[in-house]
Amino acid sequence: MILPFSIARLPRIEFGSGAFRKLPDIAASYGQRLLLVTGAHSFHASAQATWLFEALKDRSIGWEVVTIAVEPAPTFIDATVAALRNQAFDAVIGIGGGSALDAAKAIAGLLKPGNSVMDHLEGVGPELPYHGPATPFIAVPTTAGTGSEATKNAVLSLDGQFKKSFRDDALVAEWAIVDPDFLVTCPPALIAADGMDAFTQLLESFVSTRSNPMTDALARSGIMAVKDSLLSLYHEQSAEARAKMSYAALLSGICLAQTGLGSVHGLAAPLGAFFPIPHGVACGTLVATATAVNIAALQARDPDSPALPKYAEIGRRFAMQKGLNGGEARAYLVDTLRQWEAQLALPRLAGYRLTSADFSRIVANSRGSSMKTNPVVLTDDEITGILATRL
Repeated sequence: MILPFSIARLPRIEFGSGAFRKLPDIAASYGQRLLLVTGAHSFHASAQATWLFEALKDRSIGWEVVTIAVEPAPTFIDATVAALRNQAFDAVIGIGGGSALDAAKAIAGLLKPGNSVMDHLEGVGPELPYHGPATPFIAVPTTAGTGSEATKNAVLSLDGQFKKSFRDDALVAEWAIVDPDFLVTCPPALIAADGMDAFTQLLESFVSTRSNPMTDALARSGIMAVKDSLLSLYHEQSAEARAKMSYAALLSGICLAQTGLGSVHGLAAPLGAFFPIPHGVACGTLVATATAVNIAALQARDPDSPALPKYAEIGRRFAMQKGLNGGEARAYLVDTLRQWEAQLALPRLAGYRLTSADFSRIVANSRGSSMKTNPVVLTDDEITGILATRL
């Protein structure tokens, strides 16, 4: 029996090689004044930027550019909104990785209301409901990782203090324009971190307590796309690998927006807030160990959990052996993730100044929204063990 489920709002999606060339006409449908939010360097040095600016000029479209070089902070969002809110922008376009898209999403949400993003940030401040209106937002990811182009949350950080989301359905992009050609210039280390972020989002969505048959189908497809393409894209670029990883990242955003995540992202939030650990690195270095800990905890305390056969299913798909029993299949999955961890040269946590003295602080701050949909409630000792294994 298929139980009732809900699917929240999604963007309209343009996917494929060359999809970026549809942006000028899509943007023009909103008006003649745009705000572009981009990364600090790579896009502006690219042929795509030159082509876009000429195409906008040809359509008599004016624009302003805001750049961001680091993860967006609430102070950056508030200062940008204060500086620009008296200008009438017809749309906001985010072009870049997760930081640029999250910044653009938050700015688009607040340009018209004009208040501080701290009013709405979950877990800090008054957590006031967001009433909008939002400026139309168009998301153009240039990496394959966060899936921010398909989510309703803008993740903001305050160094050493928190990493939290401004979240509302009104923040979902009107359009997600996903062009795998942008991955041509991504260095291998970025491909590894972003790819493991996407994979983790897919696997955690698949076993989430809020998963449903529709997200399960998307997660399966995305997980196998990562399996088929991440290592080859890391070692040697190909158009097929770029397309599969861009597709997987998009699906990861769609899935997480509907289902929530799990223990890896529960830990990644305080790790990224308190230490200079890139989000994808945190996910990639933790996912094998966290998966093993989840499986052991489920076997001990909830052996009838639907997550256990789901982990086994992915193990069988990876092994291409339908006959593997559940235990063997789950072990194959964990072993595969450990192999990826090594082959992608994912660093250990100690390389970012983390020590065992920090564990209690990380564990205490790991039980946010992501941890709430983990398939099993982990003890403090189990969470500590995940950190210790990857120290």
